[in-house]
Amino acid sequence: MTTPLAFAVAFVELFAGLSTPAQAGGPINDSVIVFAGSLLVGGVAIHVAASYVAGAGEYGDAVLTALLGAIVWALLDGVPLIGGLLALVAWVGVIKWRYPVGWTRAGIIGVAAWAVATVVLAALTLVGIGSLDALGVPGT
Repeated sequence: MTTPLAFAVAFVELFAGLSTPAQAGGPINDSVIVFAGSLLVGGVAIHVAASYVAGAGEYGDAVLTALLGAIVWALLDGVPLIGGLLALVAWVGVIKWRYPVGWTRAGIIGVAAWAVATVVLAALTLVGIGSLDALGVPGT
């Protein structure tokens, strides 16, 4: 049985060679691959953090949480003066809504997800895959 991290790394490695438009079929396919890889990395980060802090959730739940968190962040981050704070509170709110935790543990899951995402992205950079972010995890 493969772990979510091994699955995400295998997915990224599989498509890492498709970095030029001629190989991938165009810039839209490149964007889709980067989006999917980034979403998987964000899902891994949230899954590991939520499993450790709350002991709950499947990998698919974490990927959906990452996607919803990214959407909420994108919608609120542009609000003048307080957008970053609103986006952060809303992102933690998405985690709270998706997992059976309170505000404090949701915040801890958020911090842990950021730490996991930072480590995963650093590891991917070491193996030559540096074009990804962790979608759904702010600050990565």
